[in-house]
Amino acid sequence: MTTPPRTQALTTPAAPPSGAEALSPLAQSSRNRTSTRPRTEALVVRDRATPPRAETRSTRTRTPTPGTPRFAYGTNGFGDHRLPDALRVLADLGYEGVSLTLDHQHLDPYADHLPRRIADVRRVLDVTGLALVVETGARYLLDPWRKHRPTLLSAEADGRAMRLDLLRRAIGIGAELGAEAVHFWSGTADPGTRPEDAWARLVDGCAETVAHADAAGIDLAFEPEPGMLVADLAGYRRLDDALGRPDRFRLTLDIGHCRCLEPHSVTRCVELAADRLAHVQIEDMRRGVHEHLPFGEGDIHFPPVLAALGTAGYRGLVSVELPRHSHAATATARHSIEFLRSAALLKEVVPV
Repeated sequence: MTTPPRTQALTTPAAPPSGAEALSPLAQSSRNRTSTRPRTEALVVRDRATPPRAETRSTRTRTPTPGTPRFAYGTNGFGDHRLPDALRVLADLGYEGVSLTLDHQHLDPYADHLPRRIADVRRVLDVTGLALVVETGARYLLDPWRKHRPTLLSAEADGRAMRLDLLRRAIGIGAELGAEAVHFWSGTADPGTRPEDAWARLVDGCAETVAHADAAGIDLAFEPEPGMLVADLAGYRRLDDALGRPDRFRLTLDIGHCRCLEPHSVTRCVELAADRLAHVQIEDMRRGVHEHLPFGEGDIHFPPVLAALGTAGYRGLVSVELPRHSHAATATARHSIEFLRSAALLKEVVPV
């Protein structure tokens, strides 16, 4: 993957009044009735004190254990930590990467002085050697009243534009940080929306997002999410076909979701997804219940799943996704990597 120059323009919000905190796009829109979208200005990220990307990127290359996956952890499971502290904890525990959810407490894409904040995070990533996937699933980043809203399916054009703006920002931030991919999902439609209208909006929004990702030289990692318009692998394939199977429109496969609702075994899901995989999320889960569980609390048998990823030739990040465990973040992260390392070493292959 070719990483664009660090002087790529990012779209970032105009600075708030002195002493003011960054506002969500919905709050900004309410404050400034003359515009239907957040006020933006083009900023170019330049940090002359930091060496060029070609020099700093090499410091983030670790020597993985042969035959083992590259385990990562999601920052949405470290919501009570400062981001630099979370990154250092994960590196000290032995993780090779991080799934960074852009949120108000972790590299808010609407915050003041965004280029400086990006440079600060980049320096920590370079020191720790952590690889990166950028995620856009923060619950209340865009609307303080409604979880995960607005979406690409929203009836209001302003709402769809708000989500598209977030995805553009995430792509720019991901390019600046040398991310392997930018993750997103479809969302849910507003009540009363005709299915064909929701689908058309999703295809249009994804096509626009693919164009931005293509220009930035970064992969997208679309996740089928239970309860959303695109909930499973079949839905992803339908969407991929509707878009013309663009090379940048890749897949996030959530191992727990496979157990939750897919008609195939988890290992078969890995095989079916292998040709489009850009990112893997992993946690335990039970059949028919969409609840992300610590390892050992669900009914997934992980050794054959990890073996299937290796057989498929997948070399991307395998990111632990436990967003409801920030209260016990360090203990949960420690248990997770110990469990996964042990599972990766087992040779038995049992269908799941």
